[in-house]
Amino acid sequence: MQRLIIGTILAILCLPLSAQALTLSGQLKQGGMAIGKVDPTSRVFFKGKPVRVSGEGVFVIGFSRDAEPEAEIEIHRSSGKIEKHPVRIEQRTYKIQRIDGLPPKKVTPSSADLARIREEYALVRKVRKKDDPRIDFTQTFIWPVTGRISGVYGSQRILNGKPRRPHAGVDIAAPTGTPVKAPIDGVVTLAHDDMFYSGGTLIVDHGHGLSTVYMHLHKILVKEGQTVKQGDVIAQVGATGRVTGPHLHWGMNWFETRLDPSLMVPPMPKPSASKK
Repeated sequence: MQRLIIGTILAILCLPLSAQALTLSGQLKQGGMAIGKVDPTSRVFFKGKPVRVSGEGVFVIGFSRDAEPEAEIEIHRSSGKIEKHPVRIEQRTYKIQRIDGLPPKKVTPSSADLARIREEYALVRKVRKKDDPRIDFTQTFIWPVTGRISGVYGSQRILNGKPRRPHAGVDIAAPTGTPVKAPIDGVVTLAHDDMFYSGGTLIVDHGHGLSTVYMHLHKILVKEGQTVKQGDVIAQVGATGRVTGPHLHWGMNWFETRLDPSLMVPPMPKPSASKK
């Protein structure tokens, strides 16, 4: 099984010889995720809530944008023993932008628009509750699109004095029609051609509550329930929804916890030199 090892962070918590050691690999920072492994007969709790453990003893946890510096993993062994392990989470600084003088209709949606937004958000929340036993998330991620990064995770705008929701992904500028590839294997759980904010929207589930989302799409090339493999072309970059130009918004969630997908991939490849 190919293990996800991003960066150099590796935490190994030593346990008695009678039990398999708990290991965590990944990005132990705000917006990051970590893959753990324990004895498969154990039960795992993170921040007091149960976490799915695979038949191989694999589990995944995620850290929100504003996660506290320390959290706790609790392991309930088949022997009845309960072990508590602190997890230190690296804190980050985010860019805050203030914009004043905007027309009110650009900041506050109408009542009709709000009803539509709530309905669409309910669809998204429903698919993000999925807790499938697949462990596709153990693969090494690739970028779904390469290009200039025009928006980063965690940044926030304050419009006319009203704080907006922090940016929950990474924006990659690319021409309309650019192929979007699946970063790892998964199953399509949502394919919507026209959402109010995000336009053409696609969600792919990767198991254990880990999913990725692709927004502002020009065209969706897969259907709900379809299995996709890493590298498959699943959509085309577009400028649908509320955008100022064509780009892909790539997001990642562990259930309702929004993660930073740029932490899960190598640095963005540099563009090839143009031929003379």
